[in-house]
Amino acid sequence: MRGVATGLKGWGHIPALAWTFAFFVLPLIAMLLMSVSERIGGKITLTWTLANYQAFLTKAEGTFVGALVNSIEVTVLTTILSILVAYPLAYILAYRIPRQWQRLVLVLTVLPFWTSYVIRSYSWLLVLSENGIINQFLLGLGVLDQPIGMGNSRFATVLGFVHFFAMLLTLTIYANLVQIKESYRKAAADLGANPWQAFWHVTLPLSLPGVAVGAFLTFVLAIGDYITPQILGGSKELLLPQAVMLQLGRQADFPLASALSMVLMLVVTAAFLLSARHLKMGRV
Repeated sequence: MRGVATGLKGWGHIPALAWTFAFFVLPLIAMLLMSVSERIGGKITLTWTLANYQAFLTKAEGTFVGALVNSIEVTVLTTILSILVAYPLAYILAYRIPRQWQRLVLVLTVLPFWTSYVIRSYSWLLVLSENGIINQFLLGLGVLDQPIGMGNSRFATVLGFVHFFAMLLTLTIYANLVQIKESYRKAAADLGANPWQAFWHVTLPLSLPGVAVGAFLTFVLAIGDYITPQILGGSKELLLPQAVMLQLGRQADFPLASALSMVLMLVVTAAFLLSARHLKMGRV
């Protein structure tokens, strides 16, 4: 029986590997092969060409490169602002709210995010419109003489992203903060550190893994998002996911769309490699 149990334990990782291979490795290989193919006479033929990647660099005076730059700028700005919003909230949840109430507060905080992603995007578009609540409030205070359109802009896209992803970051940072032993901060206080010094030299460094995990997840989700830039950003600024959808919807150019997607995957991979050593949530 012990031998059987040992054998089953040795094969326990097979389902996870099979799932990863079927739903990640195979689709990635298929997309890579598609990116080096051509559409000839209405048919897609594997020609092992790099023309699609050359098109990314040269087509339409750098339209695709500009879309990638826009995506990176929007995503980095979103990640930074989300951290600035999420960290204080996570800190309050972890250290200022009694432990017996923390779960209830977390549920109440997350509850609004059960609303559909699309509905929330359109809600922000209404709020930021010329007849929206923000313009009406500013007009009522006399700050504005006439309404301004804040929708269909990078500002609207970033605002929507921060609203969507700040809670994700809050949860990952909170999960790390509650693992930090109270004795560490007490030891810092015993050694003469004031609350700010204890936070700066003890709490903040130990919570950076949670920040890194949340920031990476935010980066990955934001840079590949199509819905929010399409609804809130409009057509004033092209992001790379929108460029991919244009190739699929209007041109039916699957090889070029695959090449653009592979470029996006390379950016995500680079972000992972840069933050890999911080992507851990071990107990401290």
